[in-house]
Amino acid sequence: MIAFLKSFDSRTWKAILNGWEHPKVKDANGADTQELKPEEEWTAAEDTLALGNSKALNALFNGVDKNMFRLIKQCTTAKEAWEILITAHEGTSKVKMSRLQNNHPV
Repeated sequence: MIAFLKSFDSRTWKAILNGWEHPKVKDANGADTQELKPEEEWTAAEDTLALGNSKALNALFNGVDKNMFRLIKQCTTAKEAWEILITAHEGTSKVKMSRLQNNHPV
């Protein structure tokens, strides 16, 4: 899946690595407020980051079976969906240790 995501472009994979956050309106001092910036006011850089997130999220949604899709369908960022899939496939460290102990008798 990593190679597939990287094959789109660097923005797509970086959206998974770095995450994405909806741009916010800035106050008079230049600090972010809690108000979400309307899409028509996004800068070119903000558009580029959003596109990377959208491509990655779309690839993840279409690259999993319906059971995995149920786990990630509520996600709005690719990073969030990726982390859920990693946990579902690899499990937590406790689950990993249990699997290792069951597969390798002493």
